[in-house]
Amino acid sequence: MIPKVFREVITLNDGREISIETGKLAKQAHGSVVVQMGNAMLLCTVVSNYEASPGIDFLPLTVDYREKFAAAGRYPGGFFKREARPSDDEVLTMRLVDRVLRPLFPKDYHAETQVMIQLMSHDENVMPDALAGLAASAAIQLSDVPFETPISEVRVARINGEFVINPSREALLQADIDMMVGASADSVMMVEGEMHECSEEEMADAIKFAHEAIKVQCEAQVKLAEAFGKKETREYEPEAEDEALAQKIHDAAYQKCYDIAKQASSKHERGLAFSEVKEDVKALFSEEEQEELGSLISKYFSKAQKSAVRDLTLNEGLRLDGRKTTDIRPIWCEVDYLPSTHGSAIFTRGETQALATVTLGTSREANVIDLPTYQGEETFYLHYNFPPFSTGEARPLRGTSRREVGHGNLAQRALKNMVPADFPYTVRVVSEVLESNGSSSMATVCAGTMALMDAGVQIKKPVSGIAMGLISDGDRYAVLSDILGDEDHLGDMDFKVTGTEDGITACQMDIKIKGLSYEILVKALKQAREGRLFILKKLTDTIAKPNADVKPHAPKMITRVIPNEYIGALIGPGGKVIQELQKATKTTIVINEDPITEEGIVEILGTDQAGIDAVLAKIDSLMFKPVVGEVYEVKVIKMLDFGAVVEYTQAPGNEVLLHVSELAWERTENVSDVVNMGDVFEVKYFGVDPKTRKEKVSRKAILPKPEGYVARPPRDHNDRGGRDNRGRDNRGRDNRGRDNRRDDRRPREDKKED
Repeated sequence: MIPKVFREVITLNDGREISIETGKLAKQAHGSVVVQMGNAMLLCTVVSNYEASPGIDFLPLTVDYREKFAAAGRYPGGFFKREARPSDDEVLTMRLVDRVLRPLFPKDYHAETQVMIQLMSHDENVMPDALAGLAASAAIQLSDVPFETPISEVRVARINGEFVINPSREALLQADIDMMVGASADSVMMVEGEMHECSEEEMADAIKFAHEAIKVQCEAQVKLAEAFGKKETREYEPEAEDEALAQKIHDAAYQKCYDIAKQASSKHERGLAFSEVKEDVKALFSEEEQEELGSLISKYFSKAQKSAVRDLTLNEGLRLDGRKTTDIRPIWCEVDYLPSTHGSAIFTRGETQALATVTLGTSREANVIDLPTYQGEETFYLHYNFPPFSTGEARPLRGTSRREVGHGNLAQRALKNMVPADFPYTVRVVSEVLESNGSSSMATVCAGTMALMDAGVQIKKPVSGIAMGLISDGDRYAVLSDILGDEDHLGDMDFKVTGTEDGITACQMDIKIKGLSYEILVKALKQAREGRLFILKKLTDTIAKPNADVKPHAPKMITRVIPNEYIGALIGPGGKVIQELQKATKTTIVINEDPITEEGIVEILGTDQAGIDAVLAKIDSLMFKPVVGEVYEVKVIKMLDFGAVVEYTQAPGNEVLLHVSELAWERTENVSDVVNMGDVFEVKYFGVDPKTRKEKVSRKAILPKPEGYVARPPRDHNDRGGRDNRGRDNRGRDNRGRDNRRDDRRPREDKKED
């Protein structure tokens, strides 16, 4: 039986189409949908258990996004020809979708839920990550899983001054704004992207443009669900509620928490004080009541604590650490802290600290990206590490977390466009978060900027970053600069903005409330700019501009371009020449071929300038071509009976024979009468001798001709005893007395011996 397929088509402003359909694939999932744009096709399924696991008091939501190599007609790399752990790009797409979906599930819905998205067919003109949010939401709309409202995500780019929705990767190369925006029909919920120093107003315009496209995609999901037959939302066991208990705990805890929040204490002191209040609240109940109501007591205490902290800010404009809403925590910075790294810097802001290092290398150290949808290299990349001790915790280490991948990517996007395109090195920045109380990713940006300048990377402009927060009760709101970890947790927005003094370079925003107005958004952006510039001043006070050169122990990079025909000579048979050269000069030599000109691009990396100079000399030697008529300095490297072998001093290794007849105007019987081993003198280059087909140089040609010199006439080979130019005399005998005349009267094969 042929399944009935339901389909909706979304038309973009430029006429391109996105279709969403259901009814054909994965029908046992609670919801499934295929999203197609061009030849790109994504399958998304959602499944949610009907019973929550005992003791779970949160939503165990898994968003998984995978790009199958078969979708692009490719094999997975490596020994095992099977997709393995997700790539960083796949993890970043998972995070983008998760951050929009998670707040829209009911707070008391705790059933295990999986949203799985896979790329089944790839189109090189379509970037599939921009379709993942649409696919996820459409699948949920077709299911009975409780979910507040449809959402979607789009990529918005500004190309040649015009905003474009979901551009191709090739078109994106020309964009000066590249953002992913996630939203429902009435609220923007997530923004993440990079910019080439755009203004706050330009960023707000891009978000508005994206939101209009998202509204159309949300409407298409509703139409598809109605055509398919919208399922009734499932019933589930809600969390137990006890209003009387909630009021009792609020009355016992609120004011105490308010007073603690007002004390402007440290994170550790504040945490201990709140814990003591919580213990006092628990003491109001018997052991039996605590055992029965333990989860509710903790829940209502947290609610009272959150309310007290938020009210303090809205009522008095004060925050947990005593700051006003626009104040930045105390900052101190230091560069060149680590003696052996190529560059290092410490950035400390309040109780958040990041130590950044920079390592310089050749193109061989580039980060290779091998995905079904993209293959390339990154010559600038940043890694972010967030160890447990940074928050005073001990927990298992299970590899790089999704959070570390996401925060590192944000910092990388903030800095990468400030590295000049012609910078010869591959640059790796590593940020170690040593303390964390909010804004560690922005501390990474600040530390990374200073470390790059300390390493001698000639960045265009320094970059700083700040995390903004929001507290709102519907009528009143407060925008917070440089938020603490608790303010992130208790607040309504986490908005990270990075930039130079001239504009924004990257952003990441998560909004936890509905209906955030553009008025508040623009206010937050402008307040963020003031904070950014304040922090930027602290950075430039520490290191005003990039160091003029790399550190003495850091490798120096020299790049030379050589014609294609010399690449083989530099490498040598089996790599012998280049390997011996690297060993002798203690350098690293990397040769790449320009894909357009096919010229060889030689990268020479070394800490010893003499070694680098030796490699350059070798390249000059290989490429050296003497010009006819020019005079060159040479050195004698070998003595022969009929001349001296000399090498050009400006191109060691390039040898030529200086014949005995070209040593001097006078007749020379012994070469050593004129020159000896190691002698240095000048010769004139005459090109290739048509008779000998060998290069000819002459010493006598640049010497003054002796007075009265008369050239000796050539010998007459018809004279008795004369010899021709092959050493035979006029009777056909060679210089050993053998008769070499040919007897043409006999066949050659019969002539055996004279």
